[in-house]
Amino acid sequence: MLKTTKIPNAARRQEEEPLMHLFVPKEHDSRETRTALTPDGAAQLIKLGAEVTVEAGLGEKSGFPDALYENAGARLTSDRNAALQAASAVLQVCKPSVADVALMKEGTLLICLLEPFTSFDVLDALEKQKVNAVSLEMIPRTTLAQKMDVLSSQANLAGYVAVLTAANRLSQVLPMMMTPAGTLKPARVFIIGVGVAGLQAIATAKRLGARVEAFDTRPAVEEQVHSLGAKFVKIDLGETGQTKDGYAKELTEEQKELQKAGMAKVIAQSDIVITTAQVFGKSAPRIVSRAMVEAMKPGSVVVDLAAETGGNVEGAQAGAEVNINGVRLIGAENFAGRVAGHASQMFSSNSVNFITHFWDKENKDIHLNLEDEIMDGCLIILNGALRNEMIRKARQA
Repeated sequence: MLKTTKIPNAARRQEEEPLMHLFVPKEHDSRETRTALTPDGAAQLIKLGAEVTVEAGLGEKSGFPDALYENAGARLTSDRNAALQAASAVLQVCKPSVADVALMKEGTLLICLLEPFTSFDVLDALEKQKVNAVSLEMIPRTTLAQKMDVLSSQANLAGYVAVLTAANRLSQVLPMMMTPAGTLKPARVFIIGVGVAGLQAIATAKRLGARVEAFDTRPAVEEQVHSLGAKFVKIDLGETGQTKDGYAKELTEEQKELQKAGMAKVIAQSDIVITTAQVFGKSAPRIVSRAMVEAMKPGSVVVDLAAETGGNVEGAQAGAEVNINGVRLIGAENFAGRVAGHASQMFSSNSVNFITHFWDKENKDIHLNLEDEIMDGCLIILNGALRNEMIRKARQA
């Protein structure tokens, strides 16, 4: 028999009323431009049978005025605190504040990017309040879960924005140009890390006419690099590979040094370097030294897409541009949020797909099916207890 858990309700409502009262608050971080639910997404959930309430001004930074939410059937509220207290489910982009968690009632389901390997104060508050929590970062990378994969959808946009940002700050054009004044050589772009963000960066740089090279510790991605018209840089690191979820395995210290030595020459002759290397659940690996940046030509640009998780490049700071001997080092911070309209559209679609997958049509409620691989992977707190061993070990470290 399938074991399931349902969101508890404070009191039994009339049968015709929706059981799930979903509240979507504005992000408490004023720098966040994305919204977790678009008006179209709200309409889809209402059609399922949910009651949807959104905080007034929810979509003002991403191009979705309040009137669109009202037209979709959502309720608007300016009383954030009361809405948090009344909700049976809360959907947002980023982790909530501890103060917001304290307003949620026991059994509420929180769905967001929770940053579970670092936000231990929020985890403590969720456990204390007995708020059930889905961490969208923890959704397994399976074929079925692709339509719910928020990390991939946002990384796709970040890779695109990284190239545009670098091109905007570069002291030359990207494509080759043959003009009466002479021929301009194409810019050389080097992408380090060929995941979702890296592949989009390769494709975008190629569309802009650059000469593109790419490197990844996983030899299996070489074919993907070639399919986009880029050159794959080969560096012999010995045995490498990827995890069952498709992430690159962490290198040994010896392998990291071999990687740095192999990349140094390519970086020195590149006009743009974009780093995307991440290790799931850990700080980003430091793979580009300051000396390697200093070896680049003045006017070149380095974009570190991993700056928010520690950075791939020595000296990178999230949200800041640092000048190193004339080379611009840009630390990414919420690059997907720079195209907030589409980022919100994709986030909303992923979230609606997640809710729909676990929707009980008869009871108009979300089932927390613990035997479903997707739910088992991302439901990290249930009934006041942390369920994920990786996160537990990280908190104890």
